[in-house]
Amino acid sequence: MKRILGTIWIVFMLLVMSGCVHQELLLPGTGSGSYSAPVEQNATVDVSDLNVNVQEEQVVTRLPFPVSEYSRLPRSGNATVKGSIYVIGPNGEKVYGKQTRLYLNPVTSYSRQWYQESYLGGKKMAKADPRLFNYLRFTTSDASGHFAFYGVPAGRYYLIGVVRCAQQCGYDTPQTIRVAKEIDVVKNSTVNVDLSKNLGQ
Repeated sequence: MKRILGTIWIVFMLLVMSGCVHQELLLPGTGSGSYSAPVEQNATVDVSDLNVNVQEEQVVTRLPFPVSEYSRLPRSGNATVKGSIYVIGPNGEKVYGKQTRLYLNPVTSYSRQWYQESYLGGKKMAKADPRLFNYLRFTTSDASGHFAFYGVPAGRYYLIGVVRCAQQCGYDTPQTIRVAKEIDVVKNSTVNVDLSKNLGQ
């Protein structure tokens, strides 16, 4: 019995090391890192618009989920994406997104529609297809607004997060401000990026 268990363990470790089994790197709320989340955990989270600063009366119908497009995306990698998330208030002061969730969303025709219609256009999108969440990567910034994603496959992504801000940003009450940026991730690389938005412009 011990020999059988030992053999199973060796086979499992070989699969993990070869990339055939996706290893979760970090669970929500445990600090900076990255992981891909199963559908069941995040089916209620709409990363597409984060439910903030969108026009509720304008609901945009999504494109059909492009299964073949997503099936071609690499599922494992060794790149790192790290940096800080912040907004710049009208007086030039940086307000960091402390302990906030960030997402890496692969650039596809499906996510590009969100970027154009929701992020840039400010429109409310219909609910995202649950299959999207199999392709997202998540992390949480620290108390200084720094974040890191590890084991990222090469490709293009929308890096997305939010910053909570009030008077420093010119608001009477706290607002949740979306910040998104398209980035390019190269194999074996470390991408340093400031995820920021200037509210004074």
